[in-house]
Amino acid sequence: MKRVNAIIKPALISASLLGLSLPILAEDYPAAVQQLIDRGVSIDGSFDAPGGMTGYVGNMQGRSVAFYLTSDKEHVVVGPMLTAEGKNLTEPKIQELVQGPQNEKAWAQLEDADWVMDGDPDAPVIVYTFTDPNCPFCHRFRQAAEPWVEAGRVQLRHIMVGILREDSLPKAATIVGAKKPSEALTENQDSYSNGGIEVNRQLVSANADRVRANNQLMSSLGLSATPSTYFRDGNGSVQMKQGAPQPSELPEMMGSERP
Repeated sequence: MKRVNAIIKPALISASLLGLSLPILAEDYPAAVQQLIDRGVSIDGSFDAPGGMTGYVGNMQGRSVAFYLTSDKEHVVVGPMLTAEGKNLTEPKIQELVQGPQNEKAWAQLEDADWVMDGDPDAPVIVYTFTDPNCPFCHRFRQAAEPWVEAGRVQLRHIMVGILREDSLPKAATIVGAKKPSEALTENQDSYSNGGIEVNRQLVSANADRVRANNQLMSSLGLSATPSTYFRDGNGSVQMKQGAPQPSELPEMMGSERP
């Protein structure tokens, strides 16, 4: 018997699970695959996998999922496929067929979003980041990005949200509604340790809905942490990082080594 040089983990689902016998529906998916669809999995793509199997990648409740249909089409195995050397064969397919298209779509939405420019308008690299005025990790990310911004290499585009504290939305609305939002953003950054920018109630009344729209955009993208940052890697593909990046991640995010 030929040995397949890969292992799959962790869950096995059979077409005959619990005695069920599901018909192949209009989509023409095998019954074992249809079970997962009936449980809320949406399928974004399929591909040929080792051992005569068919791989599928999709989404369930906002999270990427991968599974493999066995060659007899009677079972699906849910989880990543690894080679005997430990190489993950599944993650590149998730990136190619699910996360890549999702991130490209998100990038187009971010271009049309309500953002505050931070840096040289002519900077060759653009980075979008969801920023809460009270977020300590957003503050640290901006500090870490300072060399690239000051060198004119990177323009940060802050999508201001208000999700962390009661005064987050008022502060964000004060920033986006200011005559010079970029300067208001810098003021909040520079005075962060002293409580940040002073709230202007008139600006809040006039601009709160702009911040709420950004909150909704963030939620619609399945993001739950600030900063959440979108950037293009060396290949031009859109990548997303939730939370503050590690120092070692910054050169890729900023498109060059530290100035």
